[in-house]
Amino acid sequence: MACEHTFVSVSASIDEPTILHADLDAFYASVEQRDDPALRGRPVIVGGGVILAASYEAKAYGVRTAMGGRQARRLCPNLVEVRPRLQAYLDASRAVFDLFHDTTPLVEGISIDEAFLDVSGLGRVSGPPRAIAERLRRRVLEEVGLPITVGAAGTKHLAKVASAVAKPDGLLVVPLGSELAFLHPLPVERLWGVGRVTSEKLRARGITTVGELAALPEPALVSMLGRASAHHLHALAHNRDPRPVHVGRRRGSVGAQRALGWRRREFAEIDATLLGLVDRVTARLRAAERVGRTVVVRFRFEDFSRATRSSTMPMATAETRLVVEVARALLHAERELIERAGLTLIGISVANLQDARAVQLPLPFERRNRAHLDRAIDAVHDRFGKSAVTRGVLLGRDPGWSAPMLSD
Repeated sequence: MACEHTFVSVSASIDEPTILHADLDAFYASVEQRDDPALRGRPVIVGGGVILAASYEAKAYGVRTAMGGRQARRLCPNLVEVRPRLQAYLDASRAVFDLFHDTTPLVEGISIDEAFLDVSGLGRVSGPPRAIAERLRRRVLEEVGLPITVGAAGTKHLAKVASAVAKPDGLLVVPLGSELAFLHPLPVERLWGVGRVTSEKLRARGITTVGELAALPEPALVSMLGRASAHHLHALAHNRDPRPVHVGRRRGSVGAQRALGWRRREFAEIDATLLGLVDRVTARLRAAERVGRTVVVRFRFEDFSRATRSSTMPMATAETRLVVEVARALLHAERELIERAGLTLIGISVANLQDARAVQLPLPFERRNRAHLDRAIDAVHDRFGKSAVTRGVLLGRDPGWSAPMLSD
């Protein structure tokens, strides 16, 4: 199923671009198929209530991530459902990122299964960018056992577009000088940041391709989409993306999310789920010696629409009690919407992070006692497991499976 090709235009330069976007294919499902030979070639979904990942065999039937399990089985009655295994996915991700770093020191991870690589200056040692990308794909398959798609271009955005076009298990190189000839015929949804709502607005005005969007004056886009979104998309449609590959940048937020399935949940159950997620997130913050000021709660509803609510605190913290207070306030403010629309996923993250050691402890000093309590609970969990100490409201409840919320 692998495909390797280079987009070529009449005026294409022979120079090769040096930014690669490497993206593992159907990552969670591919790990399951790698580890269980009986699943290979079969339509596999990870998660049942709400699908976390689908193999390409399942996607061929129209099954998609975030779809409900019942709908997926109507599309494909012979689906194979497997329970998620977070540790297996983390181990596979680490192995692949080791290969990224063995390829070039300039690696910017953007999620658990994708990264940008800058391979400029490696010509004498490793060969041209195409050869580097081919070797990387081969090593990931042979040494980790997973298919990976790579796009190569002169900008980060175009490299990501190229990998999306080349999927699954492909390689696509956009030569320097051919960028707009490659980009402009593509559907407008290929632009990074065009989701369902923006797509509907553009298509309602007859804008279906990137080239049609690029032909519009920016003020006309502002009237449709607002200033920030219009400026962003107008630049990308002209392949203006000066961002370099960032190395060693620490994550801007720490979070976790849980799919709730399609069964309508009582609000008290949703509240309890949020508390469990806050416990996990704040424990991870303390383990990393980070503190944050902004609490973000994310919702996904039965019609696949999403909502994000956030609040910024006066002081950065990793204290569970304080994050709980803010997160619950955000949740309870949306109670009417949640009960009307039906919630299928909830997530919590803490952003605007700082190093904990650089933060001045505020008065009153007795807050130290609460910090000691958090760390005492962390120590019990580390030694005896997460179930050794838990909230009373979570007793008897299925803790479910939560995934990390990774951000740029």
